[in-house]
Amino acid sequence: MPEVTIHIGGRGFDVSCRDGEEPFLHAAAKMLDDEAQVLSDQIGRMPEARMLLMAGLLLADKTAATEDKVKSLEARLAEAEAELQSLRNAPAPEPERIEVAVVPPSVTDTLAELAARAEALASVVEEKKAQ
Repeated sequence: MPEVTIHIGGRGFDVSCRDGEEPFLHAAAKMLDDEAQVLSDQIGRMPEARMLLMAGLLLADKTAATEDKVKSLEARLAEAEAELQSLRNAPAPEPERIEVAVVPPSVTDTLAELAARAEALASVVEEKKAQ
């Protein structure tokens, strides 16, 4: 087992761990040291046992808050997954019927005839204007 020295609150501690766990131990020690530093900045120097206890309690509080948040998010995710599943299982909606007005051919023919007459009148007006 490797022997690792970690530093928490400005103090060194020799700790044993399994092979390969050194990075995790250093990461955990850094978290604890960060909390100990906050305590040290706020309160000042204190006995080692008290400093470790308080830093551990602060980390435990953060962990509990994170766990509560994870549980809340897991519940929301479960609700969203259930809603998604119910939407997937729901029958497809009935197609919406849309009615479009149909213009009778006689109206189209009449409009075309009116347009032709208007163009003819415009031509006559232009010819008279040109004279």
